[in-house]
Amino acid sequence: MKTIVCEEPNRLAMKETEKPEAAPGEALIRIRRIGICGTDLHAYRGNQPYFVYPRVLGHELAGEVIEIGANAQGLKAGDTVAVIPYLECGECVACRSGKPNCCVKMSVLGVHQDGGMREYMTVPAEHLLSAEGLGYDQTAIVECFSIGAHAVRRAQIVPGEFALVIGAGPIGLGVMKFAKLAGARVIALDINEERLQYCKEWAPADYIVNAKENPLQQIADMTGGDYPTAVFDATGNAKSMEGAVQYVSHGGRLVYVGLVKSDIAFSDPEFHKREMSIISSRNATRADFEHVLDSLRGGRIDTSSFITHRAGFDEMIDAYESWLKPETGVIKAVVEL
Repeated sequence: MKTIVCEEPNRLAMKETEKPEAAPGEALIRIRRIGICGTDLHAYRGNQPYFVYPRVLGHELAGEVIEIGANAQGLKAGDTVAVIPYLECGECVACRSGKPNCCVKMSVLGVHQDGGMREYMTVPAEHLLSAEGLGYDQTAIVECFSIGAHAVRRAQIVPGEFALVIGAGPIGLGVMKFAKLAGARVIALDINEERLQYCKEWAPADYIVNAKENPLQQIADMTGGDYPTAVFDATGNAKSMEGAVQYVSHGGRLVYVGLVKSDIAFSDPEFHKREMSIISSRNATRADFEHVLDSLRGGRIDTSSFITHRAGFDEMIDAYESWLKPETGVIKAVVEL
């Protein structure tokens, strides 16, 4: 079968590899769509934490079941499935506490072990979810939206409160959408005016702020001087993450959604005077995936404009570099098989 391997930073190669065989408890799936995530792009550029080369990328996956044994969900050959790509140990303190998304021995498909940029792969059956009623495109972006849904759940949004989302990439957009669904008044902050307009139309964000135009004052004015009680940083940029503290209200929460391969630091007086909670959000749980699937089936998320770029599997390597460039207007790219 055909497999695309990231052999080292800035180099992808098409390889011929053996079609895998499912072990007991696993399913063999045919990959139908691959969503391209910031993690894939960072890994390609060589700045993704927890990463070694060579690696088969791809963790935003839509698959078709080819072979599967008896399973608790009743999945069968021919079913369309979404993949939970976070493989947990089931035994550590996090797993025992019902938080497998931050397992001590976490292994993420496409990061810690080979992912889905190939025609076929095997996955533990318990890490598949039925995507009945959804197309392959919608199924491929379930994982992306689940990251945002999990971050919003971590923040425990209260209807009517102000939620600021810093960074209007795919993850930030997902945070905005689920914050809106939770009843928040959403403020989108980014440096790209075109993307901000998309936030206003798609999420829809209640307010948009260009980070180049005195954002602190703008946000103070929007919130009556209180500042947002929930702030999400989805940039994966150390400077932005350090600066996010200034936007949080007294008594508020700051949720770091993006991950950066760096240390971050901020003013302790600014942090302490607010009695602020700083929360990390990692991956997502099955409950988050199910929430996203329900939202997609209920028509509460528009995916048609969210997917802006696509390429066939044989064309992906040539197209990949262009997906790294903001000027191409890429929001979400998918690979078709």
